[in-house]
Amino acid sequence: MQAPQNRTIVRGSDRAPLPRAHAVGPTPPDERLEVTVHLRSKAVPEALAPTAFADQPPQTRQYLSRDELAARLGAAPPDVDAVTQFARAHGLAVVSADAGQRRVVLAGPAAALCSAFGTALYQYESPAGRYRGRTGPLTVPNGLGDIIEGVFGLDNRPQAEPHFQVRGPAAGAVAARRASQSFTPPALAQLYNFPAGADGAGQCIAIIELGGGFRPEDLTAYFGRLHLPVPAVAVVSIDGGSNQPTTAQGADGEVMLDIEVAAAVAPGARIAVYFAPNTTQGFLDAITAAVHDQVNQPTVVSISWGSAEKNWTGQALDQYNQAFQAAALIGVTVCCAAGDNGSADGVADGQPHVDFPASSPFALACGGTRLVAAGPNISSEVVWNEGPNSATGGGISSHFAVPAYQKSLSLPKAAAARAAKRGRGLPDVAGNADPASGYEVRVDGQDLVIGGTSAVAPLWAGLVALLNQQLGRPVGFLHPLLYGSLAGKGVLHDIVSGTNGAFAARAGWDACTGWGSPDGGALLAALAAAPAKSA
Repeated sequence: MQAPQNRTIVRGSDRAPLPRAHAVGPTPPDERLEVTVHLRSKAVPEALAPTAFADQPPQTRQYLSRDELAARLGAAPPDVDAVTQFARAHGLAVVSADAGQRRVVLAGPAAALCSAFGTALYQYESPAGRYRGRTGPLTVPNGLGDIIEGVFGLDNRPQAEPHFQVRGPAAGAVAARRASQSFTPPALAQLYNFPAGADGAGQCIAIIELGGGFRPEDLTAYFGRLHLPVPAVAVVSIDGGSNQPTTAQGADGEVMLDIEVAAAVAPGARIAVYFAPNTTQGFLDAITAAVHDQVNQPTVVSISWGSAEKNWTGQALDQYNQAFQAAALIGVTVCCAAGDNGSADGVADGQPHVDFPASSPFALACGGTRLVAAGPNISSEVVWNEGPNSATGGGISSHFAVPAYQKSLSLPKAAAARAAKRGRGLPDVAGNADPASGYEVRVDGQDLVIGGTSAVAPLWAGLVALLNQQLGRPVGFLHPLLYGSLAGKGVLHDIVSGTNGAFAARAGWDACTGWGSPDGGALLAALAAAPAKSA
């Protein structure tokens, strides 16, 4: 589509309907909506704190404070003013304008928003439910073409899925064929040699949730049984999201898994849960809020929601990635589940796909294994794969180029149908994820065993909290170290057996389990002893 005269297409804003969706009528023109407009930054991130992105040990890295992040990476005031004037010219209210977070929230009737952004909104029926949607790209006046980098909230389709699986009859069948075990999070922390004498004190783990909720009485019962302190969970409401527990088979399983795993392996850390609607806008607003949160000040973020890259707009992929890059600047590690549907990631086109936001080059993508223990030791660990809908995600991004830290790897192609294109490979790390060797948790009054890469993200988030505490400095953006000076140093258990469909495990990094599962004590020792790389 070509933009009308005097208007510019917002890059990456093109939308298509969900599969098997059909429009049933226009959105009422007087329906009040809110949209989040993301603006360009006034600086190049890599220039602000270059050691935050380098193969430097945490002790020598220079990070920005959150105030410095807002001041140096935020939007320029004239850009904010230009968007404000544009909004008022179209009869839209400016709900909030935050230059530090590079966002302006606009509100008004659907008709006015459609006119402002050159689109039409319809109600759609789809297998995923009813949603408000649009097709094609968005446009803005030419003068705003370089200023506005993303517009979110016009389309409110469900954007992501939780990556957890409850052990059920299928896992029971697996148990009949091979050894089946379950573990408490502290037991897994012991198997993975998490640093002794650390509890995550002084750290805050942010958890992003797009539905469901937790019940305090479940936390009391669960942590009492583990003889651990009951975590005081701070609830942060984003875009109207809230703690709304429903049933164990819904999003509650995700919320409780995340809290219980993270708080059980790092019982001294504070937990902040950011509840947001399951939309592109809600998800991004929650991530942005966590990164910039001056009250809770998270030092690590855990995200167990996602979907295949092809389900996202280019503007969303880029804006989420920029939010994770901002997190790296302030020393915040972002752990993301790599997906539970093997190398296809739930897409039925016969090609490999990867899960986002795990595919962001600034996210620590967490893949899955099947772990068997003999007493206090791991006796075997292989790629988690029970079939195409119960296997670790992983592969090659079709959107993000090969990052600098992966330039030395021999990466496979993104997909057979995409010529010789190569991109960011994931996952980076792994951990126990098979429901047949799953995590003992409590959800809505029930004791369950849950697996999935959803469990691996909070497991790694808890480990990062322990590392931060022991080092006295945030480990931050781990990738340059994992792929650089720490590669091959025995800080991770290399997984060399199994496949996730299109990709096979091998010695070193692979697109099933990355560098492998953690040896927490070895990782701590290596980070503490790592010499600074010369410039």
